Amino acid sequence: MSGLGTLLIWVLIIGGTFVYLWRKGHLMQLSRYVAETREELRKCNWPTWQELKGATVVVMITIILLGLYIAAADFVILTVVRRILPKL
Repeated sequence: MSGLGTLLIWVLIIGGTFVYLWRKGHLMQLSRYVAETREELRKCNWPTWQELKGATVVVMITIILLGLYIAAADFVILTVVRRILPKL
């Protein structure tokens, strides 16, 4: 099929979907949802740049500590298993 035919089919599919959603009222629901979401986001208390940097540092330190803990636990468990099991 030619490129123009494929384009025409896609236009018909997208247009038909749009008309169906419009007649069923789904587009109005989506529009209302987006408007309400924007209104709620305006009410949010967004962090300052300093608060955001501080929270990022806390998260990075926590990830590093958790990674070290998991690595240490893995090393201890591996050492115990190697001592218990005979060499294969």
